[in-house]
Amino acid sequence: MVDMLVRTGAVVAPEQPARRRRRGFERATRGLVRWRIVQYVVLTLGAVVMVLPFAYMVGTALSPERWVMPYPPTIWPDNATLDNFVRAINEAGLARYALNSLIVAVVAVVLTLIVSSLSAFAFARLEFPLKEVIFGFYLVTMMIPDLIALLPKFQVLRDLGLTNSWWGLWAVYVSNAVAFNTFLLRGFFSRIPRELEDATRIDGGGTWTFFLRVLLPLSKPALATVAVFAFLGAWDDFWWARLLIQDPDLRTLPIGIQLFFNSHATQWTTVFAATTLAALPEIAIFVALQRYFVNGAFSAGVRG
Repeated sequence: MVDMLVRTGAVVAPEQPARRRRRGFERATRGLVRWRIVQYVVLTLGAVVMVLPFAYMVGTALSPERWVMPYPPTIWPDNATLDNFVRAINEAGLARYALNSLIVAVVAVVLTLIVSSLSAFAFARLEFPLKEVIFGFYLVTMMIPDLIALLPKFQVLRDLGLTNSWWGLWAVYVSNAVAFNTFLLRGFFSRIPRELEDATRIDGGGTWTFFLRVLLPLSKPALATVAVFAFLGAWDDFWWARLLIQDPDLRTLPIGIQLFFNSHATQWTTVFAATTLAALPEIAIFVALQRYFVNGAFSAGVRG
């Protein structure tokens, strides 16, 4: 009798649990697919917005002189040429400026890593009076815009005889970055288990042994992040290099590119070619250290 009622539709059989779970899974899957499509669309649009200026820069650098600033704007020229890159390297002396910037940036990275890692190690692993207060002053300096301290720093560098030299640039780059890098590395160093330090001391090692042979090798992502920031800061700097350096032989790449501009005429193809060449080392550094950079940027500031 019950089977007859069910077959005729008078009584609706309850839905089986397995079927309900399958339908719920299908709805969740469809929702996830829609959300992924929205994410990919947004990321694609963002990538296009970010890449478009760089593509325009490269296209202009490859354009003949007569094709500069066409209307309507074009991304890629019809008659691409490398003459602008050759002119920027040979005639404008870009190779010398690039070598100067490379020396300044590499030394700035080394000094920044040394000073920041030692400072972060002291705040993360050592105990001394007023540690938190001093670290608070470090954080306060991060809130002060660099332009406000421009004149006092310049006066100090002038009194120390560090103007018109790379030593002045290195002092500025390291001092400007030490607070943020100390904050970044301190969070990463604090996550290293204390058991590793105790094991090092049991094996006969001291503080320096733990710092050099245990802590630093385990902190490669954070150190790579600091290195990338330090390199970009020194490689892209214009204002301090323009303010401190007067000797033409000591000029860095941003100053050399600025010399392409004059009051009579500006060779925009040469400017864009030089700018493209200046961006290549930054791209190479980021691509080479991308894995360490991403890991360090997201995990260094989180204490476990």
